[in-house]
Parts: sequence; structure tokens; C-alpha cells
Amino acid sequence: MAPTILSSRVAWQGASWRLRVNSILLPDGSSVNKAVIEHPGAVVLVPLRESHDGPEILMLRQYRLALDQYILELPAGTRGWDEDWLECAQRELREETGFRGGRFESLGRCWPAPGLSNELMNIYLATTLQADPLPMDSDEIIEVMPIPLKKLVVMALDGQLQDAKSVVGILRADNYLRG
Repeated sequence: MAPTILSSRVAWQGASWRLRVNSILLPDGSSVNKAVIEHPGAVVLVPLRESHDGPEILMLRQYRLALDQYILELPAGTRGWDEDWLECAQRELREETGFRGGRFESLGRCWPAPGLSNELMNIYLATTLQADPLPMDSDEIIEVMPIPLKKLVVMALDGQLQDAKSVVGILRADNYLRG
């Protein structure tokens, strides 16, 4: 039997997500308050281009305030509440890498933190890239780094790559490209 929501209120709302606090009746008769982050969803891009050494992915070295460090990750971004998924993917790719994708292939979806949020991430392989930058968000500190796909697969499997959305995106892209 699933818990019953007795009451629910938005405790905080930002531009791209909100914090909802629910009072929940548990199956054993007790009640608890639980908070969840309601999120409009995000896109994750695996921007692929061919090099003389084979396929490479445009990765980002990006500062993340929550970790107080730079991390290596795939380009990604939050969509507007009613924004089309592919329009969001194209916008984020252009903002974060400076390239427009000519072709997008779905690599599926994933929930990055289902114990905390309803955020759903759509993952896309972006190919036939052409330079077409958009201005970055003012709070982003990003360096684009092309890295061979085979090196990224090793990094994803041995723990060097710790960003979950990037691990999923890299491994799914590798699997897709292998046929």
C-alpha cells in the first residue's frame, strides 16, 4: 500500500524548480513530513564529432558551487516548464559548447535523484555539429574539452568520471554507436 498525501504546500519557488513539503500518512498509521523538489526536467547532450583518432565527445570542465570544485561533465541544462525537449537540447548545446547539432538521437531517459526529486533527464546524442554559439548563462564557468569516446568509457567505468548523468550518457552513447 502506498502512503497517502494528507496535505501539500509549496515552501519555496525559484525560476527553474520548487520545493514542496507533503504531510504523508504511512501504511503503519504514522505520519511524517517529506520534502520533494519539483523540476521541469533537463536535457543531457552527448555532442559527438569525428577526429583522426575516432569519435570524440565535447565535455565540459565546469565549476559546481554545491561541490566547490570543477568537474568534468556532459553539457546539460534545465528546460522551461513548457519548453519542447528538442528545443531545449539545441539551446543548451549552443549555449554550453558553441555548436548547433544537425541531428539528435534519443538515448533514453533517467531520474538522477528519485529519492529527492521528480526531475527527468532526456539524453541525446548530438551529431553533425556546426559552430553557432549562443551566450552562456552569466553564472556558468565552463571550458569545452574534446575527449576521445574510448577514453571517456574507461573513465566512466573506473570511477574517474563521477557525474552520474555523464556516466549514463557516455555508456549509452558508446552502446548505441556499437550498434
